[in-house]
Amino acid sequence: HCNFEFDLCGWKQDENDDFDWNLRTSSTSKLGTGPATDHTLQEPSGHYIFIKSSFFQLPGQKARIFSPVLSKRNKNCKVHEGGIIFYYHMYGAHVGSLIVYQRTALNHERILLNLTGNQGNFWQRKALTLAGNGNEDFHVVFEGIPGNGPKDGIALDDLTFSKEC
Repeated sequence: HCNFEFDLCGWKQDENDDFDWNLRTSSTSKLGTGPATDHTLQEPSGHYIFIKSSFFQLPGQKARIFSPVLSKRNKNCKVHEGGIIFYYHMYGAHVGSLIVYQRTALNHERILLNLTGNQGNFWQRKALTLAGNGNEDFHVVFEGIPGNGPKDGIALDDLTFSKEC
């Protein structure tokens, strides 16, 4: 489980992307960008990871962060509510996209989720199944592609793998 209150909990920034997900609180954000609180504590001082549009990025540039290695031996990631549960906040008229992948050790990627555009000004819960095929270890990758609105952004919080994973 990672609530981002202290660090990235073993999640790593992808070196082959264009910029990074930022650890932040709502109390340090500019008014109107991102959620009013984190999901964990429901307070402005709570932490989450976030990307937003800025003049530093070109259209289509990506920020990617990936999980610690999940073992190929765990074939039970499908049990109960899926392999990973997380909360996301995507708000703004031109917010961009959030894509979640399952990436094998040999860098084969399978899209698990692809969300684009305004999803509402609140935290939403998502559970995704991670299917271990028994052949390769894998990671979960969150990719954020910002839109072109100055107040739009994508936030993630409370990333939790099921015990079976």
